[in-house]
Amino acid sequence: MLFNSFSFMFVFFPIVLMGYFVLGRFGNFLLVLWLALSSLTFYGIENWRLLPLLVGSIAFNYAIGFLLIGKRYDSRSRFRILTIGVAGDLIALGIFKYAGFLTTNFNAVFDTGFVVSIVLPVGISFYTFTQIAFLVDAYRGDVARYALPNYALFVTYFPHLIAGPILHHKDIIPQFERKEIKRLDFHLIMCGLAIFSIGLFKKTCLADGIQPLVANAFGPTTLSFDRAWIGSLAYTFQLYFDFSGYSDMAIGISLMFGIFLPVNFNSPYKARSIVDFWRRWHMTLSQFLRDYLYIPLGGNRRGLRYVNLIITMLLGGLWHGAGWTFVAWGALHSLYLCVNHVWNRFAPVLPQSASFVVGLLSLPMTFIAVVIAWVFFRADSISSALGIISKMMAPRDIIFGEQELFNLKVIAAYTALVWLLPNTQRLTGYDHEKRTVGENLAGWRYRPLVLYFVAALFVFGVIGIQSEFIYFRF
Repeated sequence: MLFNSFSFMFVFFPIVLMGYFVLGRFGNFLLVLWLALSSLTFYGIENWRLLPLLVGSIAFNYAIGFLLIGKRYDSRSRFRILTIGVAGDLIALGIFKYAGFLTTNFNAVFDTGFVVSIVLPVGISFYTFTQIAFLVDAYRGDVARYALPNYALFVTYFPHLIAGPILHHKDIIPQFERKEIKRLDFHLIMCGLAIFSIGLFKKTCLADGIQPLVANAFGPTTLSFDRAWIGSLAYTFQLYFDFSGYSDMAIGISLMFGIFLPVNFNSPYKARSIVDFWRRWHMTLSQFLRDYLYIPLGGNRRGLRYVNLIITMLLGGLWHGAGWTFVAWGALHSLYLCVNHVWNRFAPVLPQSASFVVGLLSLPMTFIAVVIAWVFFRADSISSALGIISKMMAPRDIIFGEQELFNLKVIAAYTALVWLLPNTQRLTGYDHEKRTVGENLAGWRYRPLVLYFVAALFVFGVIGIQSEFIYFRF
């Protein structure tokens, strides 16, 4: 089910929200059970055949976690249990997400005719990584014992289930047990609705609105320098507002339940380095890769910092999709990050004037590097991506007509939106750590303006184009 669908906004969500606050009067158990069953319903509406895999994954990981929590086994046995758990998760992910990719490459090498046709379960990458983190933390002794309904809700909680953020048990499960969330809070409802409306507008008006320009580079049109750049930039902004919109909508929906989700998107195109970009883009995935892959590989400690970084980014790219284009995207970002770290470590001390120039150029240089990498992320093949990039590097090959001029103005407008306006967290005062929101809008003088603004965004969002979020595919 899509957040930007009429069935979700006007049927499913109102029913779940009303039931939540009614059942909250009778205790925490019914409230948790209601949300867990609602989340499973949300997931199963589109394709109920995928529910057994999700339910089985929850049961399997809860059982493994149950064995890991406590001191009933020695360290060697606990490590074996963890290995079984993580291996089981990765095998399931590998079968459903990568079997077709591996078969295609096997056929290409050995000239066989094997055919594998498996439906990719929506959100499998997200709920698999969420549970792997849970198991590792349980092995480390950082997990308290949780009831099965609480754990099931932690995994299936529908605002995050399809496309993140990747949740951490220490952050989310205790929130389900807070007494405050059982009471209707008009302030949180209004703030949640405001954030949801901003995200809806980003998705249906901004992301979907620029989608036709993406065909300039990734469609059947004849490529030229200007069309390659316009199409690549259009996809850069489409992905930005699509993912940013989803992240806002997830936070807004959850906030109406009184649950604060972690921020997953923080103006990444304002980054002045690739390191800074990855602190802002898909933040919970970056934290997961750092804490559960990069650091266990050795991080900076074994003198293999750059090797570990390359492995982490290659796997991070492959996590996004089963294709060599995603591997190339991860490899390119690993190269960017290595160069960034080398510069930070070995660059000479620059005079003040030179430092000012470098600082001034750092934002556009980082942005261009990100745009080039997105070409691989979006392209159908490596050769197609290289063809687009070759056109982007050939300024003599240009067709600059009236339509291209208009498209360029559209790109300029989107650039201004991304670079000049504050993000949703700044606008609404959303602070996940402090569990506060809307304090900068609390004055009565501003409430009418805020209500009109939210209503306008919601209306424009509702009448916008309906399509799935790009990150649903990962």
